[in-house]
Amino acid sequence: MNENINFTEGKILAPLLKFAVPVLFALFLQSLYGAVDLMIVGKFADKTDVSGVSTGSQIMMTLTNLVSSISMGMTVFLGQKTGEKKADEGGNIVANGIILFFTMGLFLTLFITLFAVDLANIMNAPEEAFELTVSYIRICGAGAIVIISYNLIGSIFRGLGDSITPLITVFIACICNIIGDLILVACFDMGTKGAATATVAAQFISVLISLKLISRKKLPFVLKKDCFRIKKEIIKKILFIGAPVALQDLLVGISFLVILAIVNSLGLIASAGVGVAEKVCAFIMLIPSAFAQSMSAFVSQNRGAGRYDRAFKGLKYAIGVSFIFAGIMFYTAFFHGDILAGIFANDTQVIAAAWDYLKAYAIDCLLTCFLFCFIGFFNGMEYTRFVMVQGIIGAFLVRIPVSFMMSRQEPVSLFHIGLATPCSTIVQITLCFLCMAHLLKKLKGENRI
Repeated sequence: MNENINFTEGKILAPLLKFAVPVLFALFLQSLYGAVDLMIVGKFADKTDVSGVSTGSQIMMTLTNLVSSISMGMTVFLGQKTGEKKADEGGNIVANGIILFFTMGLFLTLFITLFAVDLANIMNAPEEAFELTVSYIRICGAGAIVIISYNLIGSIFRGLGDSITPLITVFIACICNIIGDLILVACFDMGTKGAATATVAAQFISVLISLKLISRKKLPFVLKKDCFRIKKEIIKKILFIGAPVALQDLLVGISFLVILAIVNSLGLIASAGVGVAEKVCAFIMLIPSAFAQSMSAFVSQNRGAGRYDRAFKGLKYAIGVSFIFAGIMFYTAFFHGDILAGIFANDTQVIAAAWDYLKAYAIDCLLTCFLFCFIGFFNGMEYTRFVMVQGIIGAFLVRIPVSFMMSRQEPVSLFHIGLATPCSTIVQITLCFLCMAHLLKKLKGENRI
């Protein structure tokens, strides 16, 4: 297993890519992990199961991201201590983080299982797929603590400059999920319930194996029993950094749920089509997503070391590399989206609907290479409140209103509804440039760059 990467010295692009590539593979496996459910359900079940999994998984992703995004506070906090050459303080940070997230996990488990029907109602789940959607939510909700633990492991090690360990944990979960889906969905014909059960079981196995592997890994700190004493200042720091990110992710996720609810009202084909398209989108957005996570770790270390010049140079490199791949993703999704959608579904109507929606996301590919890198940069700089504000503005002042207006235009087009996303991204990028200009002026005034 590789040593933790120090981003504060030497070359910039090489170590950034060295860190980003495992993150990319981890995100790929994570996307594959979620896509396998829909892929196998799409091949071995019917449209109602596809709709149930797509709606249920979107709800689960939004709710679990609420807690998992707070773990960004640990990534940035640990990164700062690493940059300050104080990684030995990590034991207290990690221990208090575990206490915090275990508590949140218990609450989330109760909330999801008790309000599964209400969540499916809010999402306008198609009548034919309503009970299946509720089943998916309840089964995954029962395993919320497992899902949170699984994501928490990755956040801790990325903060230490280690992107290999999270890759291993995702790889284990992905393999287990594929096996579980094939057994429960393809062999035992359990459809939506089988997909949900396989998801939770795979992450549970991954957590157990990962903890065993981690116990053999040399860490820059010692996790002792005394570390698990609650230290309010540490929990406050984690929440100070992570809560704005979590709130932003939650509200952005809600905006996409609103769009899905609008689409669900258009019928089963539209619901299944957008569900398939969202899984494809998870793949075409992998490069900018990888650089967003990598930038958070890179920038937080350099901020801790006072190397702001390296932080800005890293941002330029990340955007440049990401933009090259964005062009490829745009071409593939816009002109060959039917082939991509066909991987997850057999129904020609569902494939056509997915491709129509994908064309809008193809345009967004050319924009997210800027936005995601900016977000990773500002998270690493502890500008998480700005990240929250720009996300809320994009989601509620642009994405939802535009998608709603487009859904009222005749004839209704999923492409037009999908255009709400690139419209939102343009506004968010503009806000990021304005914030960047403010930050540069501030740092120059303080003679830090």
